[in-house]
Amino acid sequence: MIEIFDFLFAQYKEYPTHEIVLEVIAIIFGFLSVWYSKQNKIWVFPTGIISTLIFVYLLLKWGLLGDMMINIYYFIMSIYGWYIWTRKVDETHVTPISSTTLKEKYLSTIIFFATLIFVYLVYITFDKWNGWVAYVDALTTAIFFVGMWLMAKRKIENWIFWIVGDIISVPLYFYKGYTFTSFQYLGFTFIAIFGYLAWKRNLDRQALKS
Repeated sequence: MIEIFDFLFAQYKEYPTHEIVLEVIAIIFGFLSVWYSKQNKIWVFPTGIISTLIFVYLLLKWGLLGDMMINIYYFIMSIYGWYIWTRKVDETHVTPISSTTLKEKYLSTIIFFATLIFVYLVYITFDKWNGWVAYVDALTTAIFFVGMWLMAKRKIENWIFWIVGDIISVPLYFYKGYTFTSFQYLGFTFIAIFGYLAWKRNLDRQALKS
């Protein structure tokens, strides 16, 4: 039992206590944000903003630039999404869940490849492009950038990107030595699957009413 605990959490012996506490708080708010997103509740954004701000601070200290950029982007898109989700499309209705249009699919592709290039340039600039982790960081950053953009626009396909990115992030963060965050992404994976199913049911109900 002790061996398993050491395998999972031994790296935290070298971390300052306040960083461990902040990571746990950020994870709790991260879970709340994803849960509210699954429930299609506006609280996804304020809880997400708290989580991302904490992670920006921690990731900057840990030197994980790609992950830090993801969270800065999450923060910006949370403000944008908060506006989109509360914007009235008529006198009584706010922006509904919908599927991506052909134009949005093209824009998603552009965001994906533009993010890959941007992350690569940042890593080269700071001399961080030094192993396979950098390649995976660039990939997950691009996946999450698209996912967050689609979630802010209340598009059901956002969940597909979250699921793929979360699955990749589970072993990635464990390898980096951040076990709590790795567990977070494992939880996110399951919530994202149920989130997709919940939004799909919502979309099907909308189709029956129209």
